[in-house]
Amino acid sequence: MTDQNFTTSITVDRTPAEVFAAVIDARGWWSPGIQGGTERVGDRFVFEAPGVHRSEIELTEVVPNQRVVWLVKDNHMSYIQDQTEWVNTEIRFDIAATDGGTELRFTHVGLVPDYECYEACSPAWTFYITESLRDLVTTGVGQPSEFPGQIEAVARAAQA
Repeated sequence: MTDQNFTTSITVDRTPAEVFAAVIDARGWWSPGIQGGTERVGDRFVFEAPGVHRSEIELTEVVPNQRVVWLVKDNHMSYIQDQTEWVNTEIRFDIAATDGGTELRFTHVGLVPDYECYEACSPAWTFYITESLRDLVTTGVGQPSEFPGQIEAVARAAQA
C-alpha cells in the first residue's frame, strides 16, 4: 500500500538550527494571528482564519534541530461537511542535514486524497512550506497570511 499522507519537502542552504528556528516561528510563516505557544512540548496554539478555518494544535514532540510534531486537537473548516477530518491528525516537520544544506520534510499524517479538504489543504500546505517557510529560513521574512488563495477560493465557492 502506498503512503498517501500529504508530504512536501524543501532543501535550503542553511543549518538545521536555522530551519528549526523558522519552523517553531509559526507566526512568521503560517499566520501572524496564531494565539499560544509554538515552541515547546505541551504548548498549545490556535490558528484561525475567521469564518473559514480554526485549528487547535498541541506540540507533542520537539527535538531541537531535528523534529517538531503537532497534534490537531480540534478543527473547523467552513467549506467542508466532515469537521473531524483534521482532528487527531499529526503535522510533522523532520529536519536533516544534507550535503547541500538542510532538508525539511513536512508530512500531514492523516491528510489524504480521500479527504474533502485535500484539494484546498494540500496546495495551501505546499505554499506555506515551499514558499513562506522557505522564505522565512532563507531571507528572514515569510509570507504568513490568514487566507491562502486556494482555501479562500474554495470557501467562497462553498458559500455561493
